[in-house]
Amino acid sequence: MPRLGFTGDVMLGRKVDERQRHVRRPATAVWGNLAERLRALDALFVNLECCLSTRGERWTRTYRPFHFRADPDWAVPALEAVGVRWASLANNHLMDYGERALLDTLNHLDAAGIARSGAGTDREAAREPATVEVGGTDARDADESASRASVSDQSASDSSDADALRIAFVSATDNTPEFAAGPDRPGTAHIGLSDESEARETTAEMLARARETDSDLLVASLHWGPNMVEEPPEYFRRFGRWLADRGVDLIHGHSAHVFQGVEIHDGTPILYDCGDFVDDYAVDPDRRNDRSFLFEVGVEDGEITELRLLSTEIHDFAVHEASPRAAAWSRSRMRELSAPFGTEFEDDDGELVVDV
Repeated sequence: MPRLGFTGDVMLGRKVDERQRHVRRPATAVWGNLAERLRALDALFVNLECCLSTRGERWTRTYRPFHFRADPDWAVPALEAVGVRWASLANNHLMDYGERALLDTLNHLDAAGIARSGAGTDREAAREPATVEVGGTDARDADESASRASVSDQSASDSSDADALRIAFVSATDNTPEFAAGPDRPGTAHIGLSDESEARETTAEMLARARETDSDLLVASLHWGPNMVEEPPEYFRRFGRWLADRGVDLIHGHSAHVFQGVEIHDGTPILYDCGDFVDDYAVDPDRRNDRSFLFEVGVEDGEITELRLLSTEIHDFAVHEASPRAAAWSRSRMRELSAPFGTEFEDDDGELVVDV
């Protein structure tokens, strides 16, 4: 059974980047004592909450209190070392150092064979789906040629391994509209979720393109909502369920910096917010934005059958398996937040598990 890992924000800039470059610790240090667990997955999927570049100038066209940029010389090997196969780029930090740094990020990920969606050289490219193949004898080679293929280019599909699990990703954000890609301008895939009709129309077009990739699973990744909010608003819930009703197999939410509850809607896991995975942020003593989970998905016969949550916590600018006390807090809080959705977890040796 393939096991796929999903995380919330992976922010490798600012003090994380400084620690890596000045202390000269190994690139894998950002994964703490979780590196082996991450490598054991068949694939790892993340929201990359920074640009990968040493170039560009800080965004000043509108007010930006924080700017996140990581040196690709260590950050890309760090992603590769634990099997990151896809990154969502639709977020409110990819353009922190302008268009040049955004384009560097695209190029560095492409060169590493890491698929990406949610940003591009123009609006059309930003809304393109990405595809990843997991398992099979030639899946890695196929990924390198297929991760940025357009939906009209079927050569990658023709050459892929029949035994591989093919996953399509679409990404969008409702944050920072000034970062939105334009017809001839690089940027992110922005959708205004407050206008549900328009958001659904745009997203439906993105989903239609993703279905043309003939994938086994379809994932929608959304960087939505403000920081430090512990429950999704009702219109996010409607949008998540709408996605599930249109054939999306998993909704991968992030943005709040704290984890939110999990809903299983007609067999589709809705991870409303996966919280933070790696960062240098100040910790709220009540909301505990330093605590979250590695969200593991089990797949059988092309369908998601299990969701498993391993508690994590951030310290020393790295992610770690949570201490017993922190893990107990996170498990209790996740149960509390998920109960209104009717989601009940079993406890399997300290990990939360739910059959999908």
